This record gives sequence, structure tokens and C-alpha cells, in this order.
Amino acid sequence: MKSYKTVFSKKSLWCILVISTIISFSVLLFFGREIYQQAPPLPTEVQGTNSSPIFTLAEIQRGQNVWQSLGGMQKGSIWGHGSYLAPDWSADWLHREANSMLELSSVERHGVAFDELDKPEQEALKARLQVEIRENTWDSVTGVINVSDRRVQAIEQVARHYANIFQVIDSDASRELRQQYAFSTVVTLSDADMHALTSFVFWTSWSAVTNRPGDSISYTSNWPYDPLVGNTPPASLLIWSLLSIILLIGAIAALVWFYVQQYDIWRRDLEPEGGVATENLLSNAVQTPSMRATAKYFWTVVALFGLQIILGTITAHYAVEGQDFYGFPLAEYLPYSVTRTWHTQLAVFWIATAWLATGLYVAPLISGHEPKYQHYGVNFLYVCLLIIVVGSFAGEWLGINQFFSNLTMNFWFGHQGYEYVDLGRFWQIFLFIGLLLWLFLMFRALWPMITTRENNRSLIFLLALASTAIGLLYGAGLSWGEHTHISIMEYWRWWVVHLWVEGVFEVFATTIIALLFVRMGLLRAATATVSVLFATIIFLSGGVLGMFHHLYWSGTPISVIALGGVFSALEVVPLAVIGFEAYQHTKLEQEATWTEFYRWPLKFFAAVSFWNVVGAGLLGFLINTPIALYYMQGLNTTAAHGHGAMFGVYGMLGIGLMIFCLKGMAPHYQWNDRWMNRAFYCLNIGLAMMIVFALLPAGLWQTYNANLFGYWYARSAEFIHSPVMEALVWMRVPGDIVFAFGAFALCIAIGGVFIEVAQINWLRKNVS
Repeated sequence: MKSYKTVFSKKSLWCILVISTIISFSVLLFFGREIYQQAPPLPTEVQGTNSSPIFTLAEIQRGQNVWQSLGGMQKGSIWGHGSYLAPDWSADWLHREANSMLELSSVERHGVAFDELDKPEQEALKARLQVEIRENTWDSVTGVINVSDRRVQAIEQVARHYANIFQVIDSDASRELRQQYAFSTVVTLSDADMHALTSFVFWTSWSAVTNRPGDSISYTSNWPYDPLVGNTPPASLLIWSLLSIILLIGAIAALVWFYVQQYDIWRRDLEPEGGVATENLLSNAVQTPSMRATAKYFWTVVALFGLQIILGTITAHYAVEGQDFYGFPLAEYLPYSVTRTWHTQLAVFWIATAWLATGLYVAPLISGHEPKYQHYGVNFLYVCLLIIVVGSFAGEWLGINQFFSNLTMNFWFGHQGYEYVDLGRFWQIFLFIGLLLWLFLMFRALWPMITTRENNRSLIFLLALASTAIGLLYGAGLSWGEHTHISIMEYWRWWVVHLWVEGVFEVFATTIIALLFVRMGLLRAATATVSVLFATIIFLSGGVLGMFHHLYWSGTPISVIALGGVFSALEVVPLAVIGFEAYQHTKLEQEATWTEFYRWPLKFFAAVSFWNVVGAGLLGFLINTPIALYYMQGLNTTAAHGHGAMFGVYGMLGIGLMIFCLKGMAPHYQWNDRWMNRAFYCLNIGLAMMIVFALLPAGLWQTYNANLFGYWYARSAEFIHSPVMEALVWMRVPGDIVFAFGAFALCIAIGGVFIEVAQINWLRKNVS
């Protein structure tokens, strides 16, 4: 039998990685073109039978911009993408319009209200409703959508209802709904903007129920589930879900078999040629000026993390008290859409800052090269990042509170309305330039290692490629404009959220950790290279095309569901062998007693492995199969997965990397193990309590009711503010308290480190 090295040499792994990456991105781009071509059509006009326009293309596009300016996906959701407190507007409009049409038909045909009809007569009207509302009356030549007079009346009724919510109209019903949706009491819309907003929401609901030409499913593949209008799951969802599960089981079995067969062969060369280092090889590493300059980044990481926790608490509390925070009318100053925007943005900002700072710290450490004036670049980048955070937050607050004079200004400097990329286009471009500067600084420090032929050159090259992808992939967020079709925008948005945040950052972190283990004398460079390349291949083989599972119901063709369902299952496969990796790393650490110095970074890396399995793996796969996501899209099951994966994996990793860097900056500092212990366990236990006692049960209860009554009901104010759901929100409190105490303990534990580092830097500066 061939050895592992013979079958999977570095050269062959590089070839597999390059070929598989080219194929994956080619398929991704090809089906991106299909999304462009098959997205729901934007009509030139929506007309009644008298040929008078109800809505126009310009109004629909302006309505999308109005929706963005209000907070967009942070103020309810469209097609399931967005926040969980207010309704999904597409589902809500669709169900209200259908009920209005039934009432109008009942009065017209029978002279009585629909509820007064006998069951057979009701079913007959429902059947006629489905025929009418699902028929595609879009004219591909003129671009006009024609609707019946009855539907025109229904549209007008629903539009009035929406005006009562989005405009500050003084009635008991409107006040109650605005409170339940946690809308600001002072933000209102002009009549023109209100009409534009309703035109956009109508079009998204029209796309959700209207059959594609020559097909029996809607543009959103019959999502949302609403039997009243005939929106039920297509048979293909079940087929692709079953195939994804079968593929998952088969791929896991194959990978585990491979590890069992090759484990001894592969792992016998884990140790460096001279054996595991008997002392900390990094203890005498020179702390260069640019490395010391990263300390301020980590201080900012802690500050942003703490602010995110505060905003998360406020955001969750809005689900039980509406516009108030324990009686204080907070929504007048910080509406829900603002607090949730900042909460989600901070998750990206502080985690990304921790990882970027780690890159800037580690690059000179592993290369032994400090480029001239590098610390000036590190300091300048820090100032730029601070300006971006403060400027984008201010713009988002101003945009949501309607301070910008026109919608174009809001798009550029305010709130784009798209979750995780909410910041205005100006700030988005600024951040992209900042990432390019970071990439330049990384390459300057790594260049001597890239151009030499050392054993770990492949790892350095992989780190350089991951850094390049981090710098460039964020640019995908610049691929849409102010009036871009929302299906196309969603395609590019997930390039940023999935491929950038969930993709190349993970490759980057894996490579950095491997390089550090090599530099510390714990791993052989050749074996570490093969291990990282193999892991990257497995991850990217499912991760790139697995992006499509975010786009099932975003007006994309059914082929996207097939690809997303199958390849998102493959994303779980690498997690099956995390136990092998964790066990091997534990053995290495036990052989080198000096690794006790890095006890806390290693413990946080171990937590990353746990949450990779639970948060990203189990909770991710719970919602990723097409048939599951059909009922779970935009429910608290998504929040359970999001918290477990975002903080559990990426947040824990960011904290671990931060502690590693601080250990190097202040090697003689005596860490307070008692407070670190509290921080580690409270953060992990608190996160688990949040998920197990609140988010997951709330999401499953929503899923049950969505299947029982329709998706619209699981997102309605009546259901969200039901006793069970509000009780589950309160069940978050114990977990939130434990988690917050963990964050407080972390601040206590590392606060002294920052003081120590500041003193060291001051002494070095003054002595020099």
C-alpha cells in the first residue's frame, strides 16, 4: 500500500487545490449568470383592467431604496433574509392580500363575509384564488403585469394597512403594531415614499406566488409556505434533501475510513525532525515596532466586543417590551433596526479586527523581517479602521432616522439595508481600501519567506493566498448598485458573508495556527503543509458551492437549490474528523510541558473545535437541507446557528489569537488564571445556555407553527408576542448574564496585560 506522502504529496495537493478551486468558482460564476437571467422580472408597470398604472418600475426601485433607508433587513425581512422581530414583509403582504381577495370574492359572489360561507363554498373560492393569484400575467414584450379589479382593491387595502404601520398614524391598532414591531415612534414616511415602499413589497410578494413561465412553481420556489395561495414545497426539495443526507453520510464514512487507514502513516512524521521542542522557541522572539503597534487593535477588540453584548441585550429585550427598555422609550433614540444593525456589524468588526491584527503581529514573527516604516502603516490602518467604525455607525443611525435629504445620499453614507453589509457605500469602499492596505503590509513582512525555499514555504504561500482572498473578496460587496435587482444583490452579498467571513478567513486562521505550531517546534513543516492543504481542499470543495444554500428562496432557479443542498452537506464533512485533530494536538502539547505558557490560547482553540461541530455543524445542518430551510428560513433556528457559529467558532478563535499575541507582547506578565478560567467557562456555558434554553426551542416552536399554519403566522406579531415566545425570550436572560460575566471576567483578566504592554512600549520608546 502506498504511503500517505506518496499518494498526497505537496505537489499533488496543490494541483488538486488549484483545480478544485477553479472548478468551484467557475460553477459559482456560471450559476450566478443563471440568477441574472432567471431572476423575477421587474415590471415596467403593474396595471388594473382599466390600464391605469398601480405601480411603476421607478416606484418599485425607489421603494427598494426606501426600505433600505429604514434599515432594510434589520427591520423585518424580505424572502426570509433579515431580522426576526417584525414580519417577513413578502409573506405578510401575500397572506393579507389573499385574505382581502377572498373577502371581496365572497361579498361579490355570495353577498356575505367569507367566514359566513359553508365549507364547500369557502374551498371553491380558495381554489379560484389560487388560480388567479398564481397566474403569471407579466408580458415579456411590454413588461407590464396585469391584475384584476378585485386584486387592485385588495392591494389598496393592504397598502392602507402598511401606511398605518410605517407612517405615524394615530390609531390604537397602528400604535399597537408599531410597538410590537419595535418601530420608532418618530420616524415616518411621506406619502410618495410610502407608495413606493408598498410597490416594492407587493413586487416581492408577487414574485413569491407567481408561477415561473411554463412552470408550476413560483420565482421563489413556492416560498414562503402558505397553503392558502398554493405555496407548498415542490417535490424536488425532498429529493435534494434526501440526496444531501445520503451524500453527507457517504462522505463522512469515506473520510473517517481514510483517516483510520492512513492515520499512523500520516501522523508518524508529525514531530519535527529533531523531536518536539523542549523549550518555548518564541520566548526570545524580537517584538518589533509593528508587532507592538498591534496592541491597540486588541484593546479595540475588547471594547467592541463589550459594546456588542450591550446592544445584543437591548435588541433581544425589544422582543418583549416593544419600543421600551424597562419603561424607558429607547426606540425614540435607538430603534430596534439601529441596535440590531450595530450588533451584527460589531460581530464582524471585532472578530475581523482580531484576525487582521493577528496577521500583522504574526507576519514579522514568522518571517523574522520588519520592513522599514511598517509600524507607521500599522498605526495608519488602525486610525482608518476607527474612522470606518464610527463613521459607518453614525451614518446608519442618521439613515434609519431619515436625516438624509435623498435616498442616494443614504445609499452612499447611510444604511444600505443589507444584513452584515449595512454600511453605506462610501464606508464600504473605505473598508475595501483598508483591507488592501492590510494586504500590502502583510506581503511586505512575509516577502522574504515567500521568495526563499524553506520547508514551510508552502504554508507561507498559502497564508499569502488566503490574505489576498481576504483583501479582494470583500470587493464583491461593490458589485451591486443603488437600484440592483435584489436577487442579484443577494448573490453578491453572500460572496461577502459566506465566502469572505465564513470561507477564506477560516483558511487564513488555520494556516496561521499551523505556522505558529511549526515555529514553536511542535509540528514538522512538511506534515503541517500537507495537513493544511488537505483540510483546505475538503473545506473549499463544499464551502464554495455550499454558498448557494443561502439563496434557495431569493428568486433563483431550482438548480441553485440542487447545488446548495448537496454541497452545503459537504461543509459538515470535515467536522467528522475534528476529534482526530484535537487528540493529536493534545498529545503534542503533553509532550512539550512548556506549552502551559500558551494554556489559554490553546483552550480557546479547543473551544473552536467544539463549536465547529455544534454551532457550524449540527445547528448548521439542521437548517441547511432544502426541505428544512423551507420552513425554518428566518426563524430563531437561524439565530441559534448564527450565534453558535459566529461567536462559538470565529469569536472564540479571535479571542484565542488575541491572547496568543498578548502573551508574546508581555511574556513575563503573570496572568490571573482564576479570572481567565471564569472567562473561558462563562463565555462557553453562557453561549450554550442562550442556544439550548432560548434560541433553539423558540426556533423549533416557530417551525412547528409555520408548518401547521403557514410561514406568515410564525413571523406575525400575534405569534412573536405570544406567552410562549415571550417566555422563551426571558429564558435568554440566565445565559446572557453568564455570558456577560464571562466577557467581564475576560476584561479583568487581560486588562492588566494591556497596562503591562503599554508600559513596555513606553519604556522601549523612551530608552531608545
